[in-house]
Amino acid sequence: MNFDTWFHKQDKIIQIVLLILPFIGWIVDLLVRWSAFLRKNSTVNLVMALVITIFGEFWVLTILDAIFIALENRLVLEEK
Repeated sequence: MNFDTWFHKQDKIIQIVLLILPFIGWIVDLLVRWSAFLRKNSTVNLVMALVITIFGEFWVLTILDAIFIALENRLVLEEK
């Protein structure tokens, strides 16, 4: 699964729009986090994938990811 590499190849504005849409942002965040974990097998990616899976419906973490994409061009606690 290479959804995370596809996501990071998109323009920054498309990444932000995909993340700030209420339900779609959570699904995109889930796919990116789990794809990054399956590709890298790092503990940080696993922890963040589990956190987004359990608490992602509250939408706060997804907004933080959109802010990090805008400022630093990466997700919160993402290992590339």
